[in-house]
Amino acid sequence: MFSNRCKVVVKEELKELGLHFILVGLGEVEIMEDISAGQRQQLKIALHESGLELMDDKKAILIEKIKSVIIDMVHQTGEGIKTNFSDFLSAKLNYDYTYMANQFSEVQGTTIEQFIISNKIEKIKEMLIYDDINITEIAYRMNYSSVAHLSNQFKKVTGLSPSHFKQLKNKKQGPDDEIEGHNGVG
Repeated sequence: MFSNRCKVVVKEELKELGLHFILVGLGEVEIMEDISAGQRQQLKIALHESGLELMDDKKAILIEKIKSVIIDMVHQTGEGIKTNFSDFLSAKLNYDYTYMANQFSEVQGTTIEQFIISNKIEKIKEMLIYDDINITEIAYRMNYSSVAHLSNQFKKVTGLSPSHFKQLKNKKQGPDDEIEGHNGVG
């Protein structure tokens, strides 16, 4: 949804500047005309006012595309990809995976794999808090080979087991629920 809002904003700003576009995708725009320095500056200001950024650095653009693909992959509903992630990312962005991995590490200070893991753990936390499904179902949905693998990775990142994390969440909800249950009783 966020990317669709971004695309709409970019399209509106381009129209206001009298520019015609062929393609507006996540992280890229193909404009039919040559853009003047003044138009570029106006576009940069307008996008900034909308909370967006005009990026000129090809490396930064690639990193944002990698992050976007990972976030979409991790947070999509339903079944995940059924192929090796490096192959998936290479096919999706049309770059050699080793090149992307090196660029990502250089700019982000972490590996693509660590970025994927941290996003998966955040998604698992959301599922533990908001979804009424067990850890086995979460492991399946998040494409872990086993519950043990998910649990080990979760504990390594958070310091807690998934069940302990869920217990803490339930304890935090417990007193509030009781207070809400007693309100208005008279």
